[in-house]
Amino acid sequence: MLAADLERALLHRRRNGGRGGAIGRALAKGEGWSADDVICTSGPADRSFEERHSRVSIAIVVAGTFQYRSTTGRALLTPGAILLGNHGHCFECGHEHSAGDRCLAFNFAPAFFERIAADAGAGDVARQFSTPRLPPLQSSAKVVAHACAALVAGANEAWDEIAVRVAAQVARLASDHVRPPEQLSARALARVTDVVREIERAPGGELGLHELAAMAGLSPYHFLRTFARATGLTPRQYVRRGRLRQAALQVARTEARIIDVAYDSGFGDVSNFNHAFRAEFGASPRTFRRNSASPS
Repeated sequence: MLAADLERALLHRRRNGGRGGAIGRALAKGEGWSADDVICTSGPADRSFEERHSRVSIAIVVAGTFQYRSTTGRALLTPGAILLGNHGHCFECGHEHSAGDRCLAFNFAPAFFERIAADAGAGDVARQFSTPRLPPLQSSAKVVAHACAALVAGANEAWDEIAVRVAAQVARLASDHVRPPEQLSARALARVTDVVREIERAPGGELGLHELAAMAGLSPYHFLRTFARATGLTPRQYVRRGRLRQAALQVARTEARIIDVAYDSGFGDVSNFNHAFRAEFGASPRTFRRNSASPS
């Protein structure tokens, strides 16, 4: 669902030429916050350039990949990960190893974010983030899934509530993730990026450790270590979390039967799917569907 608009934008660029770049679509805004749908069509041939965060930035990656460099470190951003940007800090986003990404970007006035972070009990993170990203975590899965479901649904969503929930959860999680991601060579990042893109294209395919390691041209042992260092998750965790995130979108925004969603998501048994879904999102698929219009 979420990758389709990015693929159309990339196809349009390939057909018509021109430079890649980011195009934002305003979803909603209020006093101290805004939410935008941002699609970037830049690729390896496009040079990155330095920008500056004008507000506190929190961006959920919903499709594609890119390299993010900021004053807090460098990180590979993948679907389900969350970009963290401090007000006034410089940053660059690059696509050295693949083309395109799509993000659900929330921007907050510093004082507004500080109040949310303080109310959420986040402590020092109210002043600034100390890491460039949060990997796709189980503890952020619910708020990410609801935000992505709202993006698929369109404009008639409670974006003010979603923005506050995202800010509060990110503030809590960022206070526990103070170490920046480990740095890898460009070659290693390229290999992991290729694998992540393949997972995104076929999330329900045969994606075991040996198959993924073969894609990367690495031994299973070295691939396991390299992938975890780049993404913050093991390959198995990453694949499973991505499948569940796609399943949550199907559950929230289609009338598909739960058993069909389970099979589409690569689960051969609906009871295992229900158990995994509840563990990831804190609710059964049917309850998640009922609550998707007003996330809690």
